[in-house]
Amino acid sequence: MQATLSPSTDASMTPRDRQLLAHTPYAQAKVSEQYLRHIVDYPRKEQPGTILVDTDARYLYLVLPEGKAIRYGVAVGEEAMAFSGVARVGRLAEWPDWVPTADIQARLGPYPARVPGGPANPLGARGIYLYVGNKDTLYRIHGTNQPEYIGQAISSGCIRMRNEDVIDLYDRVKLGSTVVVLPPGQNAQAGAGARWRG
Repeated sequence: MQATLSPSTDASMTPRDRQLLAHTPYAQAKVSEQYLRHIVDYPRKEQPGTILVDTDARYLYLVLPEGKAIRYGVAVGEEAMAFSGVARVGRLAEWPDWVPTADIQARLGPYPARVPGGPANPLGARGIYLYVGNKDTLYRIHGTNQPEYIGQAISSGCIRMRNEDVIDLYDRVKLGSTVVVLPPGQNAQAGAGARWRG
């Protein structure tokens, strides 16, 4: 399987992003080359602008025109807690506050009722909120203050990205965009045949 065609460009960070990420309270993790941002061939039929999450492979694809996509490495939810299905981008937020759900408080807490946005916040630099109809699913595509987990199934269901990657995706995605999250056991390569080169 050919790994990549070419690395995509660096994320465009705002001065606030650079300031907040310059002094993160966590160690900079070495992320495996396969989970860094790349432009790859994309043989599936989703429309440009669609986000597809391959849960098993730990990749998120932003579909581009002409059979290409930007592929990002992600951390995904543990199987019992992961979202799968079709949603849409219902909200976009920079350095979002985190409001832990009652379930997260019970399993992992105690946490404050609201954690302000910033480099220590588990949602990281950006939040892309997944909606079905007009209802917030409570699942997000977001940055992370634990980049060492990229490539693993570890989260409480959300899709985590390196902060520089979620900034890059955020700058490209539109409100209302379709988000397809494949369930475990399905992958983006299925049915793609020999043309797949991701």
